[in-house]
Amino acid sequence: MAQNFRRYTFNNIGTSAETLFTADSFDTVVGISVANVTASAVVASVYINDGTNDIYLVKDAPIPAGSALQVLDGGAKFVVQNNDALKVISDTASSLDVWVSAVDAIST
Repeated sequence: MAQNFRRYTFNNIGTSAETLFTADSFDTVVGISVANVTASAVVASVYINDGTNDIYLVKDAPIPAGSALQVLDGGAKFVVQNNDALKVISDTASSLDVWVSAVDAIST
């Protein structure tokens, strides 16, 4: 069965949590890149809100100036289900660019 690959991009994420995407079915996240676009180190967190709880994929991770954090590496991936929201936040205003790759509506 063919799958639908999706990408979600965001610029200048800062100190308010930004929802990267909200699952509308059983979806698989296959990549998350978080880039620090400032001249100073920042601290970032990436998490999923399941409607009740925040479940961190990475919490308070330091990202040096001009560097990026690959939240998923080594072929890792994870499944989200309907209404799970993937979010990111920084300790610095307008400091992160984020790219998310996902497979929409995986076969169940």
